[in-house]
Amino acid sequence: MSSKRSILGKGLKAAALATAVTAASVSAQAAETIKVGLVAALSGQSAKSGEAITRGLSVAIDEINANGGVLGKQIELIRRDDESNPSRGLLAARELIQKEDVAVIFGGLDTPVSMALVPVMNQLKVPYMGTWAAGTAITHNGAEENYAFRVSAVDEIVDEALLRYSIEHYNTQKPGMMLINNPWGESNERGLMKAIESRDMPIAGLEKFESGDVDVVPQLTRLKEAGADTLYMVGNVSPSAQVVKSLDRMGWDVPIVSHWGPAGGRFSELAGPNADRVEFIQTFLFAPEGEDPKGDAVFAALQAKYPEIKTHADVTPAVGIANAYDAMHLVALAMEKAGTVEGPALREGFYAIDEYEGLIKTYNKPFTPENQDALGPDDYVFAHFVDGAIVPVSK
Repeated sequence: MSSKRSILGKGLKAAALATAVTAASVSAQAAETIKVGLVAALSGQSAKSGEAITRGLSVAIDEINANGGVLGKQIELIRRDDESNPSRGLLAARELIQKEDVAVIFGGLDTPVSMALVPVMNQLKVPYMGTWAAGTAITHNGAEENYAFRVSAVDEIVDEALLRYSIEHYNTQKPGMMLINNPWGESNERGLMKAIESRDMPIAGLEKFESGDVDVVPQLTRLKEAGADTLYMVGNVSPSAQVVKSLDRMGWDVPIVSHWGPAGGRFSELAGPNADRVEFIQTFLFAPEGEDPKGDAVFAALQAKYPEIKTHADVTPAVGIANAYDAMHLVALAMEKAGTVEGPALREGFYAIDEYEGLIKTYNKPFTPENQDALGPDDYVFAHFVDGAIVPVSK
């Protein structure tokens, strides 16, 4: 009996030792990578946005790792689906930070999710890098130590661009607003009103709609009766599609100048045959082959990694890919500048970046403590859907 116990004891000790060695090996392997997290919509109506961000990050990470990684380590991407829900996003971010020990979290499409994440990121001193959500207050959040950075549009700047575009192309004199009833809509309400009031321009009215609305004819009717000659629209894929379908039911052919929400998913499918009437802002579109060598190289890398990509139409929305691609490279540069991935030092690393030749543009001192947005008003273009592809508007 004692002999059996002795054998059993030796077996248990050996198993424990093997387990410890395995755990140590796994831990050592994990220590060889720098983890970065993505919290974005990977399912639902806006899943294309999460897919685009994933692809942009992945191609950039492949390039970085092929060139030796960062600080001698390979970059590893860990993703979580926020389902376009702030509570889900917050849980995902906490899990990535506390359990996965990510150095940075990249954000997705939805401003309400980003607005929920940023205070926690500031509290935990972990950098947040926005790649899509445009709410002004994401980066302009009032924190004494601000850990929110962004390579994306900014609502207040976008709103000014929407007015300039509609005045130039449609001679807008009395616009109406259709805004999603959430923090993103509120952010653009402030920006649009500021831009309109600076011109002493009358407005036909401001209407709100919900993400789940299937008929917004009442709101649109009020704007039509008030004499709206242009609609400024802010909403993501599904609610924006309902605006177009409601206009179709009314037979109202009014220009729609939109924020970039429709670009985040199956808008052309959901909005129907008149999806192309919506003209929306973008930060990047792939140019025809031969016109942009950097764009050609990234597109070739996308095709190699994702064989289903045959043409530029297959990378819709390109804005998510481009924003994420440049954001990942800027994060890697910040890590190198900091010499560590510890939050406070990494934050300073962003301010130390001098120049980076990106996909969207060449960045010169892209971040300062006063401005943590790398893109500005000169980095926007207008586009619309044609046969399911996002293409520049030709006027």
